[in-house]
Amino acid sequence: MLKVLKFGGTSVGTLERIQNVAQIIKKIRDNGDDVIAVVSAMSGETNKLIEYANHFSKNPSNKELDMLLSSGERVTSALLSIALNEQGYKATSMSGREAGIKTTSKHTEARIESIDTTNMKKALAEGNVIIVAGFQGVSVDENRVTTLGRGGSDLTAVAIAGAINADICEIYTDVDGIYTTDPRIEPKAKKMDQISYDEMLELASLGAKVLQNRSVEMAKKLNVNLVSRSSFTPDVEGTLITKEENIMEAPVVSGIALDKNQVRVGMYKVADKPGIAANIFTSLADADVNVDMIVQTVAVDGKADLDFTIPTGDQHKAKTVMESFAKDVERIDYNESICKVSIVGVGMKSNTGVASKAFKALANENINIRIISTSEIKISMIIEEKYAELAVRSLHDVYELDK
Repeated sequence: MLKVLKFGGTSVGTLERIQNVAQIIKKIRDNGDDVIAVVSAMSGETNKLIEYANHFSKNPSNKELDMLLSSGERVTSALLSIALNEQGYKATSMSGREAGIKTTSKHTEARIESIDTTNMKKALAEGNVIIVAGFQGVSVDENRVTTLGRGGSDLTAVAIAGAINADICEIYTDVDGIYTTDPRIEPKAKKMDQISYDEMLELASLGAKVLQNRSVEMAKKLNVNLVSRSSFTPDVEGTLITKEENIMEAPVVSGIALDKNQVRVGMYKVADKPGIAANIFTSLADADVNVDMIVQTVAVDGKADLDFTIPTGDQHKAKTVMESFAKDVERIDYNESICKVSIVGVGMKSNTGVASKAFKALANENINIRIISTSEIKISMIIEEKYAELAVRSLHDVYELDK
């Protein structure tokens, strides 16, 4: 088999942990499999490099930041390659450029456009383990180093797996798979053997931090089978993320996600006239504010109340935008004491009563739902943050996810 492995910052955080990763690769290699490993920078390294840049400038050039930050992954890839070579295994490190990764020119937030696998195929044919520096590539038009933004190493691994037709892509982190909910909140949370791309996408976008949603989107697009597993317990089977049709019997509900990174914006007595909502949300989009859930009600006096949620980090930008609409509304409120709890499952498409079960469970705990949003495989509810963990445990129980 050809396996693409990705090791995150915690997995390569120290020299001892890099040695542990080398042991994992050696075992896979000894089984006769070819290996391409994608590595992140050692934990804390990227922040240190940013601090160095800020010593000289509070607003450094994004081009220079990319050149600087991409060095962290190259250090890890070289060290891991050295460790494997010392133990008698042929290994070669590659930067994003050497791995043939071509990107757009948006520095610090580039997107992968193509991968030329020629160098990697040649190195594999020569019997090498390839260690690729994740999170980076080179721009098509400028041929300069770029970085891929948050989750860039996950994205690198999935893109390489798709481009080179790997048999599987394994994402190694500090947890041993995908759980029905956060085990720190609900000790009865159960690790799933498998989950569909769509379910994982929902969980990733709704607050589950194990996999970055851009990488799951690409895995679905390129039909790459992903496995989430731990570098600290590599012998423990992880969770397979795959096509829905590959899952024999999908549960009605697979998992419960919690996102406390939410602010509710309330606009009250908005003039109910054509175009006002378009103007508000166009202005928010132009300011790069990510709007999530939206609810509008219209009173008998022709005035509308508009509620929507945004990520906590976008609140300052949203307030700036809202100032331009002050004359159109009676009052604008911002509520940071909320959270979003979501139920996810592909089986919801063909089963009734899923929503009523959730609403009853929260009602039994005297938890008031502020906003509700639904799709084929998701029900999301905005509630007060103080009830977050109680809501997760109640929903986990009512759907018997520990069974």
